[in-house]
Amino acid sequence: MANKLISKKIGKFALRVGSILLAFVLAAVLTVAISLSMICSDRFPSAQQMFVTTILETGQLKFLASIFLSNDEIQEIVNKNSMKQLNAQVDSQLIQISDDKNTDEEDIEVTEVSGATFSGTMMVIKDPSRVSLATIYPWKEKGVTLDQLVKDNDAIAGMNGGLYDSTNNTGGKPMGVIVSNGEIQYNQPQEVKGLVLIGFTEDDLLEIIDISTMNAADVKSLVKERKIRDAVTFQEEASDANNHFVQLIINNEAREMNGMGSGLNPRTAIGQRADGAVLMFVTDGRGKSGHLGASSGDLISVMQEYGAVNAANLDGGSSSCMYYDGKYLKSSVTFYYENSSWRLPAGFVVK
Repeated sequence: MANKLISKKIGKFALRVGSILLAFVLAAVLTVAISLSMICSDRFPSAQQMFVTTILETGQLKFLASIFLSNDEIQEIVNKNSMKQLNAQVDSQLIQISDDKNTDEEDIEVTEVSGATFSGTMMVIKDPSRVSLATIYPWKEKGVTLDQLVKDNDAIAGMNGGLYDSTNNTGGKPMGVIVSNGEIQYNQPQEVKGLVLIGFTEDDLLEIIDISTMNAADVKSLVKERKIRDAVTFQEEASDANNHFVQLIINNEAREMNGMGSGLNPRTAIGQRADGAVLMFVTDGRGKSGHLGASSGDLISVMQEYGAVNAANLDGGSSSCMYYDGKYLKSSVTFYYENSSWRLPAGFVVK
């Protein structure tokens, strides 16, 4: 009898706790729904634009915008907060690389950069020949974390690069085009629309090339003619389905923006100075350290401050990460990977 009474009390207690937790969860969901509904209303246009442009840049949460807004309303917001085209070819004459090669760690400078809505880390690599693209080729189901990619390639530093299949954090398959050490390891330029090639030539020059109209044969010819040694691709598309951008600065010309230009997210960007030095920049965001992230304007401003002649935006969000000298300087914004990175098929490394 005593055991039955104890079991009954425990059951009642568990039921009460469960009811309280369920009520808490429902209240939280309701609060979030009401908040998002208010944010997406016309009463708060700035918040509405920030939310839509930001959420369209995510991999898994794009659907949230369409819950409260029609496709036409979303596209209207995207059009008001977009970036003007910047498709000029990189002028190699503007980059003069010194013949004095330095392979010491002193060749690398690391600086913290603070913004109103982000915290970033800038890595300056004075010798561009030290920067290459490391991959896990031949491709597997699962990629590796950035620290493993750096260690496996006897490098000292690295950051994430282009598009890849991040479903369930598998990370073993790239998307678009991958070139490593002059070898085309992946060539599907029409797999995703609006692709731009970002990488280095055999002469250590950073190239940013629109390949959105090219097929695999065209890419093969391009890599041979331009002597591309290491490259990835990222997407340039502003629509109600995606809101991605690539070109930031071409030949010292900064890209112009309409409205906000983009939302706020963790970012990864790469650039090159007139002396050939490579700029690798990664920011936090999505609530990490209380920061929402960086905008396209933030990236342009930072790259200009550090002297970029050419600069491009790479894959951001939860993929953004930077590793140097045995530790993560910037890691995934996802709390369960906060001291690591998502699995990657490739990344820029510094040897």
